Amino acid sequence: MAAVRKKKNFSLKVLSRNPDDYKRETKLDIHKAPQNPESYLHPFAVEREYKRALNATKLERVFAKPFLCGLEGHRDSIEALAKFPTRLSHVLSSASDGEIRLWDLTTKKCLSHVPAHDGVVHSLCAHRSGNFFLSCGQDTNIKLWACSEEGEINPEPVRTILNKYVYQSIDHHEKEDMFVACGQSLDLWVGDRAQPYQSYKWGLDSMHFVKFNRTETHLVAACADDRSIMLYDTRGGAGVSKLVMRLKSNAISWNPMQAFVFTAACDDYNLYTYDIRNLRMATNKHEDHIAAVMDVDYAPTGKEFATAGYDRAVRIFNHTDGHSRDVYHTKRMQRVNHIMWSMDNKYILSGSDEMNVRLWKARASEKLGVLKPREKTAINTAERLKRTFKDHPEIQRISRHRHLPRLIYHYKQEHQDIKESQKRKESNRRFHSKPGAVPHVPERKKQVVDVKE
Repeated sequence: MAAVRKKKNFSLKVLSRNPDDYKRETKLDIHKAPQNPESYLHPFAVEREYKRALNATKLERVFAKPFLCGLEGHRDSIEALAKFPTRLSHVLSSASDGEIRLWDLTTKKCLSHVPAHDGVVHSLCAHRSGNFFLSCGQDTNIKLWACSEEGEINPEPVRTILNKYVYQSIDHHEKEDMFVACGQSLDLWVGDRAQPYQSYKWGLDSMHFVKFNRTETHLVAACADDRSIMLYDTRGGAGVSKLVMRLKSNAISWNPMQAFVFTAACDDYNLYTYDIRNLRMATNKHEDHIAAVMDVDYAPTGKEFATAGYDRAVRIFNHTDGHSRDVYHTKRMQRVNHIMWSMDNKYILSGSDEMNVRLWKARASEKLGVLKPREKTAINTAERLKRTFKDHPEIQRISRHRHLPRLIYHYKQEHQDIKESQKRKESNRRFHSKPGAVPHVPERKKQVVDVKE
């Protein structure tokens, strides 16, 4: 009898691979590599990412070349800069000889120029429509100029307003046909009126800077020679509040994303950020300049602002930081009078005493031009790694290092010693006095003398 064979259980395992996981869509694509995100398979992931962050930080400093070009053509020191709200590539500049020039940033050339005033052109501002701009000069005139889309300035002004005294600054409303000019008083001009619609005066001293709020468009801030900053509402007949400081403020800039915040550039080498809801103490103090700060302008994002210094340097601050994140300078640059951030958030323009308008990159190591998707991904990955490891000592040292001119370097050390000496003296006085006799006053409050409402 034949033996009965038992059938054994048989199983067959088949390998299944999805072609989408390893095949390229075209021959130009890179080969796909399989990845396993399990942490136990990557024991040196943190060390590898730290090395990539360190290399990215070093490359950022290697490629940090912010200066792009100098817009040459003026025959005297630069007195004012202005940008159009509806144009990205056109900017205006004026000089002490009364000439106004219109520049095209794409070609880096002057499109047109006009002898606008007899003497210094104190201030410029663009009209809300974008086809006109206003200027005020030493000859006590306010002039309205027509400007075509191609950049041609009409040689004859559209309108001329004769005044009794000189206006130092001018600014146009964001939405309505009105503008303000300041000198011995703050005057509000509406439409085609031959006389000011409203005049404001708070104190005896004259004003030298005025700026509309870009969000709360009826709110105006002005800097006066009596060390005060005054807030006005154009819908009323009197001032809203007045802040008196220890030293004079040269310019202010409203934060475009926070309507109640502005930053003031002062003669005490610092900038102060205020909230108009509480002017008795600054919300932040921004240091690093070694001379008076002449001008300040916010980026369109509201997260950064650029400053122009008497110390022949341009600095860039994050709006929440007390120290600058970058400093720009050149060998031949003299006192920087004016600063302006472009509307596309990519460039910074500075005007200085040696008759030159300079064009800078807002981020010193940024690559200009069209970026491929792989380049954008690599840049975003490097930025994320740098933020992750920014507090490591080596990365922090490399990212903060800057080559400074000898004058700025030595004066910065001297100012640091002076500040430490003052703090030490105040601490000793408080220690050797009765409790409460020498109260502790925050640094952000020391410069405030009085607030009037």
